[in-house]
Amino acid sequence: MPVKLLMSWDIAPEHEQEYFEFVVREFIPGVQRMGFELSDAWATVFGTQPQIMVGAVAPTQNKAREIMDSTEWKNLQNQLLDYVRNYQDKVVDVRTGFQF
Repeated sequence: MPVKLLMSWDIAPEHEQEYFEFVVREFIPGVQRMGFELSDAWATVFGTQPQIMVGAVAPTQNKAREIMDSTEWKNLQNQLLDYVRNYQDKVVDVRTGFQF
């Protein structure tokens, strides 16, 4: 059964330019290369929710865990953490509609 990795974070104000370059050039291609399929991307413009929310689908729970336990994933995630604050993630079963 497919699962979705839900990630959220706030962009560190002092790293906005570097963040956008990293996400476009490395993070998105890296996530896809490892086997996740990006399904959602949301930006909060007003309010107290996380600034960025991203969903990525894996074919199975085991595949998601395999990716997230890999050195490549941990390196990519650590790079992201250089540019963001309040990072959170969780893996859930895929449902239709918005998931958070």
